[in-house]
Amino acid sequence: MTSEHGKESAGGVRSLAVADADADIRLDRWFKRHFPTLTHGHLQRLLRTGQVRLDGKRAQASDRVQPGQTVRVPPLGNLAPPRAPASAPPPSPEESKELQAAVLYRDADLIALNKPAGLAVQGGSGVDRHLDGLLDALRFDAAERPRLVHRLDRDTSGVLVLGRSARSSAALAAAFRAKTTHKIYWAAVVGLPKPREGKIDLPLAKLQGRLGERVMPDEDDGKPAITRYQVVSHAGDKFAWLALMPITGRTHQLRAHCVALGTPILGDGKYGGRASRPEGVPEPRKLHLHARTLILPRPDGGVLKLTAPLPAHMKATWRFLGFEESEGKGVFEEE
Repeated sequence: MTSEHGKESAGGVRSLAVADADADIRLDRWFKRHFPTLTHGHLQRLLRTGQVRLDGKRAQASDRVQPGQTVRVPPLGNLAPPRAPASAPPPSPEESKELQAAVLYRDADLIALNKPAGLAVQGGSGVDRHLDGLLDALRFDAAERPRLVHRLDRDTSGVLVLGRSARSSAALAAAFRAKTTHKIYWAAVVGLPKPREGKIDLPLAKLQGRLGERVMPDEDDGKPAITRYQVVSHAGDKFAWLALMPITGRTHQLRAHCVALGTPILGDGKYGGRASRPEGVPEPRKLHLHARTLILPRPDGGVLKLTAPLPAHMKATWRFLGFEESEGKGVFEEE
């Protein structure tokens, strides 16, 4: 059987061509996008046994796919068939207006958004509305649909960059992989770290559980994870404002590392539990983690610095705790 997605053999094995919209994403993210009900563990078993292949060769979850490559997909039982990116409903006028209002910067190569907290970047189990399905709202005058080149957690707000062509997207994604970008996050945490500045070097391993994907410290089998932190201001020993600079880019790294400091991020029930949701502060159930500044190389040369204003719930907390945004100016930016 032949479809717009590829060919299927009599044994149920499919050969699916990678579409332009999927350029440079990880292979595991490609499966999550097109086979959202396939679990991470199931995919890992298929990869280990060589049943999933990329252009005929054995593949790893971290491999990056490119348009025109072919993914061998073995029989997946009763899982849903592949889903084309174009099958998502177009963004509504209200969604388009909201996203366009979030644009921080735009040129011929890229768009920078102040991603709202609560908006998932990509789809998954139980996620119907996500940025990847709304990107037509940000096409503007470009011939191509913009592409994701990195991610933020669903509940993290702040600077998110999109590539506006295959060429610029590849260059931007390569900059993130090579760690030539410079990321600075702001967080409100419960408690006051001691010492007030330093480096957290704590390997993290992924786990699957009832709360979904999460990471845990694992000195033996975890992947290296390093974060620099500095207290910008504090309200006694009850709350602190941290500037965080991740040296590595592990899933939920900042959230897990703040817990390891003994100061969970305010509103982070997944990692901090009840301790992260104290009474008496504004919006204690909303995650107070914001991608404040991103400094990155332009695809055509030069350096671009992007800064996103705090979301409303964090502004309210800053006012409540007496924090002045000007206090955070320049922290980690010159390094």
